[in-house]
Amino acid sequence: MKYYLDEDISPKIAQLLRKQEVDCISAHEKGMLQASDLVQLEIAAKEERCLVTKNRDDFIRLTVQFFNSQLPHHGVLIIPHSYPGDHFSRIAEALEMYARRHPGEMMPYTIDFL
Repeated sequence: MKYYLDEDISPKIAQLLRKQEVDCISAHEKGMLQASDLVQLEIAAKEERCLVTKNRDDFIRLTVQFFNSQLPHHGVLIIPHSYPGDHFSRIAEALEMYARRHPGEMMPYTIDFL
């Protein structure tokens, strides 16, 4: 599993995941702050990465749009708001466990919840 963290997820989480040998990059590190959700999903798809976000509604809508247009898509993993955004280690640990349980890529147009 390769992750692309949306800008609403701290880049500290990407750093923690890489220390655990999880392939992860963040929108912050790529200089993609304030890029639209559409652009974020396009970048994740181009890099064959699962997009990780807390922005549930917009990315569900975009996934349907990508499906209907048959655009490349490598999955969306939604972090529920029950994970406080400043609990970096807790989120990184949960993402690491998810990646270990799902070693391959997500099926295209898949939406899952952490």
